Amino acid sequence: MYGVIVKLILNIVLIPLPNIGVNGAAIGTIFCNLIACIIGFNVLKKNMDIKFSFSKYIFKPIIATIIMSVCSYAIYLGISSIFYGKVATILAIGSAVVVYILAIVALKIFTKEEIYMIPYGQTIYKVLEKIGIYKEEKTV
Repeated sequence: MYGVIVKLILNIVLIPLPNIGVNGAAIGTIFCNLIACIIGFNVLKKNMDIKFSFSKYIFKPIIATIIMSVCSYAIYLGISSIFYGKVATILAIGSAVVVYILAIVALKIFTKEEIYMIPYGQTIYKVLEKIGIYKEEKTV
């Protein structure tokens, strides 16, 4: 409910501005979803006793996103003189996916159990151990 109110207010204020225009609707949607996410997370945290790591769930994904964005834009600028239009965009998006995955792995955002949950997770974890990103857990 609060998110919808914020979206409505932002739409009314931002859309008429000549410099923002229809982009104001997108900005309103972002803030609407952000408020809904915060409310939902607070309800879960209160009712389920969740241990929340700011570094793991907020800071590291933001760093990975910044790395991906910069690399993707640089790749797009580099290949846009070779490939035109849609091809350059598709290649930049593909590279963004690869860079984001590498950034997540390098920042060690996932635990062993979370990696095991994805398809071929055990194989992926063994490869990450071999290249030294994750270390084998010793059992006592």
